[in-house]
Amino acid sequence: MDYIITGGAGFIGSHLARVLLQQGHTVDVVDNLSTGNLLNLSEIKNNIKFHNIDIRNGANLKKVLAGKGGIFHHAALTSVIQSYQKEQEYKDVNVDGTKNVFEAARDTGTKVVFASSSGVYGNTNTVPTPESAKLKPANPYGATKLEAEIMAQKYGKEFDIVGLRYYNVYGNNPTRSSSGVISRFYQNTIENKPPIIDGDGAQLRDFVFVGDVVQATISAMEKDTGSAFINIGSGTATSILDLANLFIKHSKKNLESIFQKEPEGNVRTSQADISLAKRLLGWQPETKLEEWIESLFTP
Repeated sequence: MDYIITGGAGFIGSHLARVLLQQGHTVDVVDNLSTGNLLNLSEIKNNIKFHNIDIRNGANLKKVLAGKGGIFHHAALTSVIQSYQKEQEYKDVNVDGTKNVFEAARDTGTKVVFASSSGVYGNTNTVPTPESAKLKPANPYGATKLEAEIMAQKYGKEFDIVGLRYYNVYGNNPTRSSSGVISRFYQNTIENKPPIIDGDGAQLRDFVFVGDVVQATISAMEKDTGSAFINIGSGTATSILDLANLFIKHSKKNLESIFQKEPEGNVRTSQADISLAKRLLGWQPETKLEEWIESLFTP
């Protein structure tokens, strides 16, 4: 199959590109490199076709999306803190850019699997959280993802659009991982510095391995689910303090966490109900967080 990945030079997108190539598919990558990095594609650069295009440029986007067998839409701005400082830019990219993708896909009826976020739930009282829970984002980033989902509902009546509500994705090369807290804790411990925790560390997060996420994403493209929104997480919750302690434990270093002020818009509890992913995609995560952390420090 001939696939295209927007945001394909990013953390999840580049992992997805590698697996699709291994499966024998043809892969085009669209990325303006504002947050993506060509280093993420260095191993496969001769096997893909790269397009330096901003998804806000609808005309150029339509040209490269035309005729593809499926579109994986991962281009987005994702920093919660930055979303307060650049609200209009986040709307331009995450909402208007996504609309351009949907418009291009509608012209040819091409299926789209796109990266939504657990951020659409905000501070929910329903934990673990099913897809039917009330959507009330706690920050501008989450709000842009919800706006994209509302558009997906509209366009998804004409052709298939699957929105995957990713939780905290981690994985290979943690210094470039999209899961910021894991990247920071890893970087600090290898530099013999203590993990720095925002707030009291009691916040709960659902960390899911990028390899598992990629498998779910490909299944969402291949399975006949119709238009849908699906949680993609591990289904288990880990506190930020426990996460820090896992890095300290497996690094075998004499470190003690430091606490600092919690930023605005931080979600307190995030844990996925993944029963729908199991049912619709035949998928469930395999990698355990602690085992992966331990492997980082195993010679």
